[in-house]
Amino acid sequence: MEIVNIHKAKTHLSRLVENAAKGDPFVIAKAGKPLVRVSPVDAPEGGQIRRLGFLEGHLKVPDDFDQIGADEIAALFGAEP
Repeated sequence: MEIVNIHKAKTHLSRLVENAAKGDPFVIAKAGKPLVRVSPVDAPEGGQIRRLGFLEGHLKVPDDFDQIGADEIAALFGAEP
């Protein structure tokens, strides 16, 4: 994330805001101390990030998933295979 001082932010505000709207947020600092973060309005906040289902379409669960290793597990409990 880019950190810019107030003077640079005032000088290049249009470009910085345009980049932020495209998903490249930036921080405005005063005397090297970060003051504010500029990010797109529709960007999720820290507690709103959606994690459930983030691997959808990347993994394939076998149809017999609940039976994988059943014989080995039964043998561990003394059952006959």
